[in-house]
Amino acid sequence: MSAAPLALDAIEVHAEGEPGRILTSAAGLVHGETMAERLQYCKENLDWLRRLMLHEPRGYPGLCSVILLPPVNEGSDFGIVVLEQGGFTPMSGSNTICAVTAVLEEGIVPVRGPETTVTIDTAVGVVTAVARVENGKVLSVTVVNVPAFVVELDFPLQVPELGTVPVDVVFGGQFFAQARVADLGLELSPDNGKELARAGALIKLAALEQIHVTHPDNPAISGVNLIMLHSGDRVPGRQDRNTVVLSNGKLVADDPSTWTGALDRSPCGTGTSARMAALHSRGQLAIGEDFSHHSIIGSEFIGRLTGTTTVGSREAVLPTITGRGWVTGRSQWLLDPTDPFPSGYTVGDIWAPGA
Repeated sequence: MSAAPLALDAIEVHAEGEPGRILTSAAGLVHGETMAERLQYCKENLDWLRRLMLHEPRGYPGLCSVILLPPVNEGSDFGIVVLEQGGFTPMSGSNTICAVTAVLEEGIVPVRGPETTVTIDTAVGVVTAVARVENGKVLSVTVVNVPAFVVELDFPLQVPELGTVPVDVVFGGQFFAQARVADLGLELSPDNGKELARAGALIKLAALEQIHVTHPDNPAISGVNLIMLHSGDRVPGRQDRNTVVLSNGKLVADDPSTWTGALDRSPCGTGTSARMAALHSRGQLAIGEDFSHHSIIGSEFIGRLTGTTTVGSREAVLPTITGRGWVTGRSQWLLDPTDPFPSGYTVGDIWAPGA
């Protein structure tokens, strides 16, 4: 008798355009007493699952996913580990919006009124989200993110082919290097997607070599993971915009074919948190002021800094992000024991080499 296929149930969601596949039956694959241990276990043992879900024939370059986990802290509703094309990450604003939308609309977590608070365990701390709900539909989700802090402003990054690019090194749930798109001679347009992804890949290559950062409270979170290209200093009457470049393969300095990635379709929640921290440090965003941030496709997150704190010895801000999510489908993904592609596959027509 042949072994039964592995079956994984999922709820398909997008948050302001960024697709998230919420895995509701994969918790048994993850081990660890704390969220940090669980994240590390995923990195060391479950990369096959990440590739199975995000690569072909079940996935595509723009897709992210979330494993829903039992909570580890008293009072939390669930935990999450985020699967991105570049690896496992501790936190993602858009994926949190996807997860909260999914668990409330599917009844996994009960709706507790027109404003329902959901508490989520992550490897960078406890995250709270407040969902506005009407007749069972989640209208918006406000994520109360972990503290965001600036490591350095205008770090003079030496980037191959681009020269010296000033970048802000900021933590917003992940470590970002954030650059003004005008410094690269580009514009934030979907038509420039390949050029933006290439520039982001070159910046990440340089950042991995020249910028060394570690979270003060969780040494396992280290290194610049994401690159944001943004519209620059705030100007009255001009919409703030950005795109975040997510690597989907190994970047190799002497192999231009690897200088690529996928652009975040949403305004990026952790990236918006980090961007607000940098703007506040520059005196361009006040505590309590709304910050409208648009994505490469024009979708919007509304950010706000609610106060200040410290992380280790660093001054930090307390960000919230508000966005919308939509359930797009319900699925069950199967892996038959005889499937010749148990970790999926990629082809160089749409994927980076080595993805």
